[in-house]
Amino acid sequence: TKKSNIYFDGKCVSHALLLADGSKKTVGVIFPSSLTFNTGAPETMEIVGGKCRVRLAGEQQWQSYAAGQQFQVGANTSFEIDTTETLDYVCHFG
Repeated sequence: TKKSNIYFDGKCVSHALLLADGSKKTVGVIFPSSLTFNTGAPETMEIVGGKCRVRLAGEQQWQSYAAGQQFQVGANTSFEIDTTETLDYVCHFG
């Protein structure tokens, strides 16, 4: 879709991609912030640039991720993300 998705007062901006095989992805950036995202479908967050800390719902420990790494989030849950620099990502749904 051509229109951007702007969340958290502009701290996260993404564009949705609907592919011919029916899969959906979003490509975006998260500016330095601490945010909580809720999920509907399972997600794989691929970090393309920058660094972040992530805590999945129900977890006590934070995990660190950087460019070239990814993490998975289950459906109908949430995760906290803390960025100190601009984070580029691709979110793969399903």
